[in-house]
Amino acid sequence: MKRGQGIIIDIEAYLDYAVADPCDVLLQVEAAAMADQHLLAHDLRVTSAVPLGAVPGEESIGQRTWARADGTIAVAYTASVELNRATPALTDLAANDPFDLPALVVPYLMPSRYCESERFEAFVHREFGGLIGGARIEAMLGWISEHVDYVAGVSDAQTTASHTFVQRQGVCRDFAHLMASFARASTIPARLVSGYSPGVDPPDFHAVVEVWLEDGWHLIDATGMARPDEIVRVAVGRDATDIAFMTIFGRAVLQSQTVKVTRRGDTAAA
Repeated sequence: MKRGQGIIIDIEAYLDYAVADPCDVLLQVEAAAMADQHLLAHDLRVTSAVPLGAVPGEESIGQRTWARADGTIAVAYTASVELNRATPALTDLAANDPFDLPALVVPYLMPSRYCESERFEAFVHREFGGLIGGARIEAMLGWISEHVDYVAGVSDAQTTASHTFVQRQGVCRDFAHLMASFARASTIPARLVSGYSPGVDPPDFHAVVEVWLEDGWHLIDATGMARPDEIVRVAVGRDATDIAFMTIFGRAVLQSQTVKVTRRGDTAAA
């Protein structure tokens, strides 16, 4: 698609936290400017005790913003983003030989804090051993859809892919950790992606996965709620540690949070 002929996604996000003591806060809520997503308009407003400080996100994708909370921190973000993204069928995509992977992609073959991929090698070989490349990724998505239920409140910040595999329940970050672990256990690079997308229910920041096939990253959503061509990337990383929308270096209590994401032309919020 040419610019001006893509999908336009409108975003409104608001966060309000009370903090017990003054502390630093690292935000990752802004849509990333990338080749397949163009920021038509964006505005970030934060109540901060000091001027905001911006640093690049992981792999220089997106932006992290430092703020200082004193009593409270409120974050208001709005954006309109045009997406022009090709989404080939996964089954048509081949896997790359690990020997030929770019240097920045190699770390996404490795286990990480929430993605203990080494624990799934025997399982993925037994369950998906007859498939390769994108066909194997498609089968993994099908397995997760069939065996894992989306249930809020059953996981927390300590829940790993192994816990989700046993519980067979979780939210988007749990689905993403499990999917990334399956892929890495199959020697297919996978990274976590935070983003916005219409169709997410309940509306919230969303965690999905990108897998490296045929010399490129391809978005997939293990929950099945977000279409790859409608996902606005915010940040990428090894797991939830790298892509958290807010990291508070202190104690805080959530007072309110709203996320509204709509596809331009649609009348219903998602």
